[in-house]
Amino acid sequence: MTNRLDHPDIGILLIRIALGIVFVYAGWAKVTNIDTVVAGLSGIGIPPLLTYLVAATELLSGIAFLSGLFVRFAGLAIAVIMFVATTVVHLSSGFSVSSGGYEYTLVLMLVSLALSALGAGKYSLASVLKGK
Repeated sequence: MTNRLDHPDIGILLIRIALGIVFVYAGWAKVTNIDTVVAGLSGIGIPPLLTYLVAATELLSGIAFLSGLFVRFAGLAIAVIMFVATTVVHLSSGFSVSSGGYEYTLVLMLVSLALSALGAGKYSLASVLKGK
């Protein structure tokens, strides 16, 4: 029975889809409301240029996760963004996401790092382009 469940590339695909949806949504929300996001993050000391970079990185990384291209790079970029979000924005609120804590950003950071370690997997555009 366990041999039938041994499909790590399907697991990687599912993780990529989950992160891809999350970051396309988050990035698109930031890009389309950038003035509001810049104002909000400026209030906690994040410079506007960095806010633009975060918005673009989240959107492009989400697309990378979904397509399976540049997954390792996207995972590292998102992990850095989530580390900063965890330490600068959420850490002081404790662990629980219900109180504004770092629970969610920690999970996103660690799963992004896992994808950086695993790569895009068999079911990806990168795999197709490599001819696998």
